Amino acid sequence: MAEPLMVFFVGSNIGPWKVERITAPKGLILPPVERVAIFEGSLPPNLPQPAWLLRGVAGHARYVERREQEALAAVHPPLPRPAATRAALIPIKKSETWWNLAQDERRAIFETRSHHIELGLQYLPAVARRLHHSRDLGEPFDFLTWFEYAPEDEALFEELVVRLRSTPEWEYVEREVDIRLVREEV
Repeated sequence: MAEPLMVFFVGSNIGPWKVERITAPKGLILPPVERVAIFEGSLPPNLPQPAWLLRGVAGHARYVERREQEALAAVHPPLPRPAATRAALIPIKKSETWWNLAQDERRAIFETRSHHIELGLQYLPAVARRLHHSRDLGEPFDFLTWFEYAPEDEALFEELVVRLRSTPEWEYVEREVDIRLVREEV
């Protein structure tokens, strides 16, 4: 099991990730920014005031069974990937109805009915992701999902997002922001 890692996504005018677009498929959008920087562990001193700052903890996977965990580990590439110059940061907040469900009920919607892990496996290793949990930190989103892919895999990523958004699980999403990025060293 991976040790928990605090990760900060900073929306401002600094960072290697240039924002192509920010949309809000559900709920309120985040303020527009030029760039996104990612910091692991802690924020640097003297960081200029960002337009927004999102934080989450990357650690052990929740809702996965042993066989799924092993299947994911067998094909998931380590992040960051040099060839992956495209990315998406997708913060998500689920409804209180979702959180009031018992763990086994959420698992049934997540995988048995929505096939979330099964779908994700179909797109690995082309589209890699890391999930950050934010709900327990009191953040405005429950999850921050970071996706990386090469330019030639952009259509695969778009297909994955469309398929995930059409599942029963997405009926419980009350806020979703979709931030598309291109890595540009500055």
